[in-house]
Amino acid sequence: MRHPKVSDCVEVFDSLWPPALAESWDSVGLAVGGPDAEVRSILLALDPMDAVIAEAVVLGADLVFNHHPLMLKPVKSVNAATLKGGAVHTLISNDIALFNAHTNADSARGGVSDVLISLMGINDAQPLAAHTTPAEARSDGLPTGIGRVGDLDEPIPVRDLARRLASELPRTTTGVRIAGDPAAMVTRVAVCGGAGDSLFDEVRASGADVYVTADLRHHPATEALDTANRRESGLSLIDVSHWASETVWLNAAAEALETEFARRGFTVSLQHSAVNTDPWVERY
Repeated sequence: MRHPKVSDCVEVFDSLWPPALAESWDSVGLAVGGPDAEVRSILLALDPMDAVIAEAVVLGADLVFNHHPLMLKPVKSVNAATLKGGAVHTLISNDIALFNAHTNADSARGGVSDVLISLMGINDAQPLAAHTTPAEARSDGLPTGIGRVGDLDEPIPVRDLARRLASELPRTTTGVRIAGDPAAMVTRVAVCGGAGDSLFDEVRASGADVYVTADLRHHPATEALDTANRRESGLSLIDVSHWASETVWLNAAAEALETEFARRGFTVSLQHSAVNTDPWVERY
């Protein structure tokens, strides 16, 4: 067994979460690091926050694998006195590479939304907004795309589904919230890990009884409920923490990475960040 180089790691990441699956506005891939550097240890985290980077330094990690990108929006400077520039300088000065798989990990089979919907006992879900072009097709032929939709084994009240989610997701300050009738019976469930209020048209088209996502804002939520009531579709909403809805994927990501590195004859240590990057800490 041998240790991979950064370039080998990138090949593994891209094989599991093809960059072609990323949305056009997204930033995915290697953000910091040289291709020939050896990687003995990888730290997996949701966000490339300063605390996570400091943790990587303390742990001696050679590469940080994130879900969210450090530089989603273009930057004009990597001045060490700036937020993004400071992170880049810390990473480079400690020989740490930085890689992220974002919407490509949302869309790929076994990705963020697959893990989220599986917490509700649904393991045969289909994409909510499916990709159609050949470049975005996985070699296994299964459809890919943002979000997931599938059916529960039997109808249950919305509040019971929310309670199930609350017991499966990490506890957060914002908790799990319901919009609509908590007693409404639901069978068909749509989900989108992270912020998903741009997908209400797809949710309605899917015939879902309830939509589980994060960061729901007042106006999109109220409009979605009004639209559902006018059409008598009875849509309910469950709002969860952005961090909680996505961090549960990291365990599945680690398992996939461990299998793929071993298949290629590489040995590398995979560590989970102990930093909770959910920004909300108290409520009154």
